[in-house]
Amino acid sequence: MLKVSKGSALPLGSEALGNGVNFSVYAPDASAVLLCIYDESGYTETDRVAMYKCEGGIWSLYVEGISKGALYGYRVDGDYDLNSGKLHNINKLLLDPYAKDFNGEFVWSERHFCHLPAGTLNVADNAFDIPKSKVANLSKYNGKRPFIPWQDTLIYECHVKGSTYLNNNISKEHRGKFLGICSPEFIKHLKKLGVTTVELLPVQSFISEQFLTTKGLKNYWGYNTFNFFVPHKDYLVNNDVSEFQQMVEILHKSDIEVILDVVFNHTAEAGVEGPTLSLKGFNNPGYYRLVDGTSEYINDTGCGNTINIDDPFCLKLILDSLRHWVDYYGVDGFRFDLASILGRTKGGFTQFHSFFQAIHQDPILSRCKLIAEPWDIGPGGYQLGAFPPPWREWNDKFRDIVRQFWQGEYHVLPELAKRIHGSNDLFEHNRRGPLNSVNFITSHDGFTLYDWVSYEAKSNFQNGENNQDGHNENYSFNCGCEGLTDSSKINALRLKNQKNALITQFFSCGLPMICGGTELSHSQSGNNNAYCQDNEISWLNWEKPEAKVLTQFISNLVKIRNKFAIYKHPYFVHQDDNHFAINWFDENAHPMDPTKWHDSNSQFLMCKLDDYSQKDSLLLILNANKTSINVTLPISTYPWTLEITSEPSIKPIQPEQSIEISAQSSWVFSINFEGLENE
Repeated sequence: MLKVSKGSALPLGSEALGNGVNFSVYAPDASAVLLCIYDESGYTETDRVAMYKCEGGIWSLYVEGISKGALYGYRVDGDYDLNSGKLHNINKLLLDPYAKDFNGEFVWSERHFCHLPAGTLNVADNAFDIPKSKVANLSKYNGKRPFIPWQDTLIYECHVKGSTYLNNNISKEHRGKFLGICSPEFIKHLKKLGVTTVELLPVQSFISEQFLTTKGLKNYWGYNTFNFFVPHKDYLVNNDVSEFQQMVEILHKSDIEVILDVVFNHTAEAGVEGPTLSLKGFNNPGYYRLVDGTSEYINDTGCGNTINIDDPFCLKLILDSLRHWVDYYGVDGFRFDLASILGRTKGGFTQFHSFFQAIHQDPILSRCKLIAEPWDIGPGGYQLGAFPPPWREWNDKFRDIVRQFWQGEYHVLPELAKRIHGSNDLFEHNRRGPLNSVNFITSHDGFTLYDWVSYEAKSNFQNGENNQDGHNENYSFNCGCEGLTDSSKINALRLKNQKNALITQFFSCGLPMICGGTELSHSQSGNNNAYCQDNEISWLNWEKPEAKVLTQFISNLVKIRNKFAIYKHPYFVHQDDNHFAINWFDENAHPMDPTKWHDSNSQFLMCKLDDYSQKDSLLLILNANKTSINVTLPISTYPWTLEITSEPSIKPIQPEQSIEISAQSSWVFSINFEGLENE
């Protein structure tokens, strides 16, 4: 026999206390909330108890006789009115929005739906097809965190499954799992590259959209959140959420941070014709943005619904989720998908939104690394450079201009220089520096680096959308042949152009991020939107012959970059800087002037970066021309030494005052004055 009482309104969710469990949930307009308790199978309901209404729209219940591991769900009664957007339906078993664990599989069924026209779907019970919330048994994280400074950070964006699923050096049961990411073999690979921080594609529990499952596809990337607190169960070996905590602790012991790509802009409940799984049934007009006086969802995400961050309990849900991942799982930061949504009010985006203010004053979250994907598809959704300090932002302008330059576009030199300088035009206006710009060439979304130099057109037919999905402006080129080829000449050119892009990225001011698989020359066969490809298209091939070449090349780039303090400098370098200098030259070592900057035929740029305190200089030479150029190097008391080039392996050289720079190539030279003086 269970003994029940009113219990405590806070904290929200379920918590084992004393001889029982306290349950608390927010449903402000409900007429009744029922707690449904299930047996260990998750299919047999053993008890159904009415909860007590508390102040502020919270319902609570304390149940003696159950403990950690107990399975439960909620049923909410009240108005079902499309004019007000209220979608209460006692026939739908709801997942606790604050569930820290759950049991069972989600199964698509018509029983999840309750939209008009009213009829059988409204009264159908979905309990058999939805996982049951579970009273969690998890202790707080007590591992030692690396706290790597931004200036020392190299981000490696990767997918939990795809990164390790085909790696035969990892134990079979751990491949494609959290425990594969922290395997000694994968950590060794990360350390060889020089990675300090892994950024995991979504690991909050997610489900595949029904339109994908009907085509035999899955949501592979994970941008369709089912629950904000529970690690995705498919990535667990033994269905134990503590495995995520174990992964983080092992990575931390190797001084590798963990950043999560989090999706708080929408949920898997989609629009009015989507399923009722959790938030919809508790407070639909509070958790989601609706057109006033209707049940029509504002769709600034392109995914059917948009989280209503203005609602205080929706804001609280997101903040509580973030703190949970930090406190209990030990994560070091977050990359926010479609982050402009989180700065939106009814009037549009503002950097003074309560979400930003709440994070900045939070003693836990304010210490985390915070990265924004600074756009959404709503009105005024593109907000690159508009986020407040100390946020970092994905800089797609850096990506696009580097691609355009090496593609052979003209008229791009002025913007390319801005991006190499650190994008002060985007970030300096609100007292931020070059390290606020996350510089990337490729990410999970779009062509891989290998495909960028191998395909001029996307090939997404396997996604089942007639190749209509994915970006059309990729600024890509195929080096003379579309797709894979046996031509050694073309493959050599492709490798060189990948190196060109990487050299440009690593010797630009800003925070570098590489996409997992870049170092393995991973190809998605021209698919630039592989979000639904849980197969060899997305899984990294560790046996590819080219794998070792770029892995070593990136490792060398990181080591060279780390020698120069200018790339760690938190402020933009200008002419009055007493410590650093950045100067631009043409191929004759003459300073660039307006005419040269806007020369319609120029595809060459030379940049000299000086560090007065350490007494060293770095020279970056980029030649996107199809022909070689005889280049005069800037005058120096000491000779320039070649650090690295995109050309095939050559003997170390110490060039004279001039050197022939080959077509479509990049070069990095340096001088260490102090070292030479001490010889």
